Amino acid sequence: MKANLLLIDDSEAQSTQICNALERLGYRVTRASSGVEGLRLARTTSPDLVLLDVVMADIDGFAVCRWLKMNAETRDIPVIMLTVRTAVADRVEGLNIGADDYLAKPFEDQELEARIFAALRVKATHAELRDRNQQLESMLHHVEALASTDALTGLFNRRRFADVLRREFAVTKRYKNTLSCLLLDLDHFKQINDRFGHDAGDQVLKEVARRITGSLREVDLAARYGGEEFVVLLPHTGKTDANIVAERLLKNVRKQEFNFGGEVLTVTASIGCAGNSDVASSNPDDLVKAADIALYEAKKAGRNRVVMYKAGADDQRAIGSSNSLPAPALPFPASIPPPAGPFSVNMPGGVRLPPLGKPVGKDPADGE
Repeated sequence: MKANLLLIDDSEAQSTQICNALERLGYRVTRASSGVEGLRLARTTSPDLVLLDVVMADIDGFAVCRWLKMNAETRDIPVIMLTVRTAVADRVEGLNIGADDYLAKPFEDQELEARIFAALRVKATHAELRDRNQQLESMLHHVEALASTDALTGLFNRRRFADVLRREFAVTKRYKNTLSCLLLDLDHFKQINDRFGHDAGDQVLKEVARRITGSLREVDLAARYGGEEFVVLLPHTGKTDANIVAERLLKNVRKQEFNFGGEVLTVTASIGCAGNSDVASSNPDDLVKAADIALYEAKKAGRNRVVMYKAGADDQRAIGSSNSLPAPALPFPASIPPPAGPFSVNMPGGVRLPPLGKPVGKDPADGE
């Protein structure tokens, strides 16, 4: 199928002659009798190519071409200038403002067809290159996403977290902002895998990841840091507010139930919390190390709790912020009540034990 052409020429006689020649060659032609009309038709008809006379009464072809090439809607349309002017300066001016070719009147039909074919071929090549570049960019984004995303949970992976941590830590140092880090580890997760299988463990990890992201702001970043370990970066957040976020995370993790083989389980987590005020060095990894120390203290204190890092202490380097019950290990028989721990179980006969591992007293995340 031949291309759609726009012919802009204010000479009725010359326009008719050129239009007839183009139609004989099989092209579909839209005619404009002035520069202003040509600009309007170029926007509304989206031609494949513009044939543009240089000398016109209202605005000359150079001005029309300049406008076409400056406008985002029309800049990619090839323009062939048509004129009786043969001076080199005129040709150079037309090409300098973006014309794709310059054809002096009078011309033979074969020459006109050859120029049009060449211009359309160049346009098609450019379009193909543009499409390929877009495909390559899309593939690159996909590869980058694969390289920075954890396949199971959809969260960022440890490598991506390290990149963001370095950037945010530098910004925090420069502008003296606050930055906090949470390190979350699921309690006794290995025993879930051992007892119910890795598919069950994967289900737990995916749901915990979803609950973590659902508890955060858009500016926060969550990543899978290890097997059952997650890390959260909270920009513009001091330790007090970070502790509130951590308690909310812990609450959201605890209230999710999982049904494996007829047993309804809940899981708990230990969370270490640290802020940039705890780090005297310029090494961003020290912020994660501080959160890791607090996480260790949370586990040592019985798990199922949030612990804040305490800088400057030699023997007790972190202090607890919640008084949750300890989280004992699995497995335990489903037919007898388990000890206080991170799981609740639906017992036979419709008797249901309450979720275990709840904090003693009021949960700070429950509000009033």
